[in-house]
Amino acid sequence: MDQWDMTDGVVELPDGRRVRGTGLRRPRRDSPAPDLAVYLLGRDPRVPDWEYRWVRWRDFRLPDSTEQALAALREAHTRAASERVEIACGGGIGRTGTALAVLAVMSGVPADDAVPWVRTNYHPRAVETRRQRRWIGEVAPG
Repeated sequence: MDQWDMTDGVVELPDGRRVRGTGLRRPRRDSPAPDLAVYLLGRDPRVPDWEYRWVRWRDFRLPDSTEQALAALREAHTRAASERVEIACGGGIGRTGTALAVLAVMSGVPADDAVPWVRTNYHPRAVETRRQRRWIGEVAPG
């Protein structure tokens, strides 16, 4: 499958992989369906149209299971090398931005630079809480 075009919410990570960040409350418009979506929500969205992973992660919080969140993000990073991958929460800023910052670290961005990187390359308010910023440093590989 081909990669995402550089359209609404698509971020090119430093290693060349592309991931679309979005919020489920935003209109989908003409965005193509993902091959894999990772939904960071308090409830399972039960999306029948494509493959997805649900990570229980309530608004303004951290994921209920760091292990489950990292497993989903590792899979997303791996599959983004050749497939369309989408990361989404409700609004597409806090939890999605936090997840994209972790993907940026997996792609080579130093953990200390991940929040500024995602705010420059995705959304200026990405990663909304101090706990989310701290979590990125705690889960950063290596």
